[in-house]
Amino acid sequence: MSSLYKRVDYQALINFSADVLQRIGYPRNKAEITAKVLVEADARGVASHGVTRLKVYKNELESGHVKPLADPEIVFETPISAVIDGHYGIGSHISQFAMEICLEKTRKNGTCYVSVRNSNHFGMAGLWAEMASREGFIGSAYTNTIRCAVPALGRQRMLGTNPIAVSIPTDEEEPFLLDMATTTAARGKLGVYKRRGKDLPEGWIIDEEGEPISDAQAATNLLADPTRELGGQVFLGGSGEEMGGHKGYGMGLLVELLCAPLSMGSWTRDVFQTPDANVCHFFSTFRLDLFGDPAPIRTYVGNILRALRNSAPLHGESQVYTHGQKEAARRKIALEKGVEIDEATWSMLNGLARDFNFASLEER
Repeated sequence: MSSLYKRVDYQALINFSADVLQRIGYPRNKAEITAKVLVEADARGVASHGVTRLKVYKNELESGHVKPLADPEIVFETPISAVIDGHYGIGSHISQFAMEICLEKTRKNGTCYVSVRNSNHFGMAGLWAEMASREGFIGSAYTNTIRCAVPALGRQRMLGTNPIAVSIPTDEEEPFLLDMATTTAARGKLGVYKRRGKDLPEGWIIDEEGEPISDAQAATNLLADPTRELGGQVFLGGSGEEMGGHKGYGMGLLVELLCAPLSMGSWTRDVFQTPDANVCHFFSTFRLDLFGDPAPIRTYVGNILRALRNSAPLHGESQVYTHGQKEAARRKIALEKGVEIDEATWSMLNGLARDFNFASLEER
């Protein structure tokens, strides 16, 4: 099955997605925030976090995991920090609220750290970190997730994909943007491979006996069953220590320890184990002028990135890339030519249009 089926106008896809979210019960303002987060992921080529999640969000709301009318509340605050209770509301809305607090306090006081409890899936982590670099700050975003990963040397599912995102402004238009799951792949990427009929690379996930799984359908079935505790995704470096699996596991655990204890929320083992979702996040921002004149700092960052891009590539490769470069290039094309949608996702979107009896993307 081809990975590219249609190109859809960026704004039309946002409008359609917001309409779907509003029909399932999101207030319009929260639907628009969430729709943009989803479409931005697809525009950057991160299909695992794109509009395919509309159906996931619908299912989660129907299961009672999401309370769309709930609003986040600051429950603890200092001049450079805050703790937010999301009250099981919409993850993207809660995260925007948190990052706006981060940015406001950073403008005034130089830095800010915000922890969040009782939230939901917040989309592509890099979008929240990038909000800081667009203002000339360094930003980071972390989240725990549904339980899906096994620790190094283990086979019991204990942690999530627990992504890390960091954005640093440069003297170029686009910032440095690292956005990575601490597992070998984002959980949603397994679904992308299943939709596209592709086998999984070895080293993404192991079964209950610790053996690698290559069949994407079998892998998604394993993770979809909340009663099965053995087998799951593998952290960066693999399930052992020879290739550094303890390092990926350590990064995933670091994210957990920033998200859950600092917010006094649930850690991954307990996320989505009750009717309410209880995902935790952690955000941070700080100004470059804490370290001197921002302009030469940004130029220095840019010089390092350009040196890496101009370094010798492997034989058969066109160049070395820096983080965020490919995604920014895809986004530029998506804004000009439309956002790539694969056949399975296109079919799902048409199905939602039929379910809610409104115009499909082709009819708009």
